[in-house]
Amino acid sequence: MLLQLRRSIVAVVFFVILCGICYPLAETGLGQLFFPHQANGSLIHGGSALIGQRWSGPSWFHGRPGPYDAAASGATNLGPRSRVLKEHVAARIARWHRLGVNPTPELVESSGSGLDPDISPASAYAQVKMVARARHLPVSTVRSLVTRSVHAREFGFLGEPYVNVLELNHALAGLR
Repeated sequence: MLLQLRRSIVAVVFFVILCGICYPLAETGLGQLFFPHQANGSLIHGGSALIGQRWSGPSWFHGRPGPYDAAASGATNLGPRSRVLKEHVAARIARWHRLGVNPTPELVESSGSGLDPDISPASAYAQVKMVARARHLPVSTVRSLVTRSVHAREFGFLGEPYVNVLELNHALAGLR
């Protein structure tokens, strides 16, 4: 019995060292070596390109509505018949109309996680006149910036084209 107990303890210690120390260190090292930008959170200019950011005012492009709180990610659990959801969407539509934007559904409906950093090109183009007016820039300049910020489908066929709002706003800030 003592022999079996000793073998069990040796096996546990071996697998704790292998799976709990060696493997995570190897994965971290490989990630840092081959994918340092992604392994460090895809940070650009103080924000992560993987998590949506809150932007205020008409001089910036805006993403989908959401809390943008990674600690509280998740859907609202409000169904399509929810009066509260309808009020939220109506208020968002009214806000966009006050800013002179005809919003796409994406700009008034939050994503499932509340963290989505990307919007469709149509949602970005819908905001071009608002941003150009607020920044006193030609509409063609802002539209061209959006066009350059569109990411194509992955491998030419996976997913849909998208615009990362953080990257677009940093490019916009560089126009000055």
